[in-house]
Parts: sequence; structure tokens; C-alpha cells
Amino acid sequence: MLLKLSLGEMAADIIQKLQTEKKTLRGMVEAAEGKRKRGVRKLINETWDILVVTQKTNMFSILTLLAVIFFFAGILIGLMTKNYFLIPILSCGFFLLPFWYVIFTANAYKKQLNGELETGLSIITTSYVRSNDFIRAVEENINILNPPLVDPFRAFLNENKLITSNVKLALERLREKIDNEVFKEWVDQVIACQQDKSLKFTLYPIVEKLSDIRTVGLDLEYLIYGPIKDFVSMTALVLGSVPLLFFLNKSWYNNIMHTSIGKATLAGVVLVIFWALAGMVRSSRPIEYKR
Repeated sequence: MLLKLSLGEMAADIIQKLQTEKKTLRGMVEAAEGKRKRGVRKLINETWDILVVTQKTNMFSILTLLAVIFFFAGILIGLMTKNYFLIPILSCGFFLLPFWYVIFTANAYKKQLNGELETGLSIITTSYVRSNDFIRAVEENINILNPPLVDPFRAFLNENKLITSNVKLALERLREKIDNEVFKEWVDQVIACQQDKSLKFTLYPIVEKLSDIRTVGLDLEYLIYGPIKDFVSMTALVLGSVPLLFFLNKSWYNNIMHTSIGKATLAGVVLVIFWALAGMVRSSRPIEYKR
């Protein structure tokens, strides 16, 4: 308040700096080799991509503001407890919490998308094989499609009727509206069918890949959510043991909270918790098909 700084502008500047990636020779080589990038920049960019897909980009500014508020809250907690080892760990960990939350909750959206794609592409493929007219096949089934699949196909029909009669061009734009490898492959094959109608029967094996993904996802769901339950229970047990020591053994509590070794140990425990949280978010992602 004394410096008349806007917290919103500060958050926007910080996120902009983190999102901007400097192009280096090493980075270009890793991108060409297809190596996965990690770090804060990748996390923020992935969060932005999820918000774009779910059409919630207006929430990004709120997320950045919350991240900055949590950042200062972590510093404040470290100062209040007089544990200066906790300051960098809590501030960085709290800063990442909103982005981890978006990625974790987006998994439900991806599962819903896979389910709707399996149903929607199946019925459109059946109609297309029967009628030999892709536009007619979409029109026949547009009223039974559900979000998030119905809006891209409705936009496809409107574009084909009101803007351009070039089906191939409209299909190429439809291809980029849903971030799913099976859907992109299916649209590519539909584009090929515009030149050779006999290729329409190859659409069925592509749709069956979504069924395989659902089957594998159900088989692995227990293995995926098992670590999540273990993480929640262990985190509650570890963090709950600190205030419990105040009532059970005050000397142990004083050693943890008021000695340098105890404070460093507590900071290390919190660091491991944040590290495990990041791993849990990565491991909870649904199964996806890769071409």
C-alpha cells in the first residue's frame, strides 16, 4: 500500500515472465527430440492450455492473483512461525497450488470428453457410412450430441452453410477445436474420405480406439487413485502429528518448532509433501492415445 503497487498487475507481470520462454539451442534440440519439458513454465503453460480447451480463459487472471496471494501467505506463515527454512518452500509451494488444482480437476473433463467422443463419433460414423454424406450425418445427430462435443460440430455446420461450402476446409478447422489425438485422426480420415468414399469403413477402427482407452482406463483407475488416497492419508497423519505433540510431549514439540535442527527437519517434511503432491497430480492424469 505504501508503494502503491497493484497486486493484480504484479501477478500478471510475474506470470508473463514465467510464460515467456527463451529460445536456446539446447531447447530447440530437446523440442526436436520430443523430450517433455518440466518446471514452472511448463505447468503454467499447461494450465493455460486447459483453460483454453474448457473455454475458461477468464479465470486465468484470478488464478495468477491467487498464486501471488498464496506466495505472500507462505512467506507470512514462515515469518510467524520464525522458521526461515519454510519461507522459500511454502511460498513456492503455495504459489503452484492454484495451477495444480486446475490440472487435477481437468482430468474429469478429459474423461468426460473421451466418453462423449466415443458415443458421438460412433453414431456420426454409422450415419456417414449409411448416407455417404458427412454433412447430412452430422445434421441427423447434432441434437443428440452432448457438451463438449456439440459446440464444435454445430460451429462446423454453421460454417459450412453460412461461410464456405468447402467441406475440407471446414473439417480442418473442426480438427483444431478438440485436443484429442483420436479425434484428430478421425477427422483426418474423414477428410481423406472426401476424395475416396471407400475409405469410410476405416473410420470404425479409429473409433474403437476410444473404447480401448476407456477399458484400459477402468482397469487402471484403482492403480491411479490408490496413490492419491495414500498421499492424502499420509499428509494428514504427518501434519497432524505436529500439533498432537504439543499435548503428548511438549519437549519434542519444542525441539521441532524452536530449534534449528527441528525447523530444518520440518521444512524438509513440507518440501517432500509438495514434491509428492506434484507427482500425484502427474500420475492422476487419464489414459490418452498417442499416435
